[in-house]
Amino acid sequence: MTDRPIVRLRPKADARRIRWGFPWIRSDELVLDRRTKALPAGSIVDLEDAERTPLATVALTPASRLPARVLDAPGTEIDADWISARLARAAVMRDRLYDRPFYRLAHAEADGLPGVIVDRFGDTAVIQPNAAWAEVRIDDFVTALRDLGIDRIVKSASGRARAAEGLDDVSETLVGEMDGPIPVEMNGATYFADLTGGQKTGLFYDQRPNHAFVARLSRGARVLDVFSHVGGFALAALAGGAQSAVAVDGSAAALDLARRGAEVGGVSDRFETRRSDAFDAMADLAGETFDVVIADPPAFAPSKSALTNGLRAYERVARLAAALVAPGGYLTLCSCSHAAGLEKFRAASIRGIGRAGRGAQILRTGGAGPDHPIHPQLGESGYLKALTFRLF
Repeated sequence: MTDRPIVRLRPKADARRIRWGFPWIRSDELVLDRRTKALPAGSIVDLEDAERTPLATVALTPASRLPARVLDAPGTEIDADWISARLARAAVMRDRLYDRPFYRLAHAEADGLPGVIVDRFGDTAVIQPNAAWAEVRIDDFVTALRDLGIDRIVKSASGRARAAEGLDDVSETLVGEMDGPIPVEMNGATYFADLTGGQKTGLFYDQRPNHAFVARLSRGARVLDVFSHVGGFALAALAGGAQSAVAVDGSAAALDLARRGAEVGGVSDRFETRRSDAFDAMADLAGETFDVVIADPPAFAPSKSALTNGLRAYERVARLAAALVAPGGYLTLCSCSHAAGLEKFRAASIRGIGRAGRGAQILRTGGAGPDHPIHPQLGESGYLKALTFRLF
């Protein structure tokens, strides 16, 4: 064992969960005495159960709602070599799955790096250190990423969890210089990812398999992509042979990037963008129909406290979008809300479709691609839901 600080579970806390691989310890499960509260955020400590049996090596942020995050077995040294090994292990799997290094390289707890997101764009990466232990070791992450052949590294501080960890919201370029958005080829389409000014890491790799499925449905179809971001489903549909596609988003910058993607892909003559609030746009389109409609909104229910209102918003999206689908056409509804599980999201979607007076059958239930693995003890790591319906 090391001579690191020791923290302990409360007597009534269930130590079996930790032994079986659960990665979080809540504040009501941990003895947070004056000594523990005085430890700096991001400290690496040894966790013991109430009987002083070693349980795990954890990262500690005493003031957080999740003060301890499991990193490894008891007594493990968490240093630059450990971080390098974890990232290398993650890269091996992605390089087996994808022909080119454009993917999510590290998916937080599911890759044994709690609170850490890394998206790779060839020789460039965006890292989101959403936990204090990673923030204070950012130099070790930079070294490890450079060892993987990554020459430009951007730190995104846009993650919601950073505030709870006592971290700032200042993003910066850590290594190299960014000279504009990066082109990314997926499913036959080209997207442009703004790594310094776009949403989150600049591109949503998680939707890759859902883009591909919708593209197959879109051959010869008229497509409406609502909450489109940088072209999302619309560009994939056009690459798959759609007759036309309309992308709706509230961000002018995102739609500019979508148009660049359409131009590079040679489909700009079949592509239209509309800058608008998505709900307003769907209401304004009432009376028009499309063969394929997709709605991929932001997280309406990012927390349990937002769940009720979030489900109402998903129901409203479903109602408005369903009204725009031609008879026999297809509707894909997505949710990236951690708090809204699949059953609740599906129920809200079905209610909305029913309120639009439409009959439906579910064709497919999708999630994120395999570069977004799911931690077997943490359902939240499987956050993305994509439901495709055929409407009558």
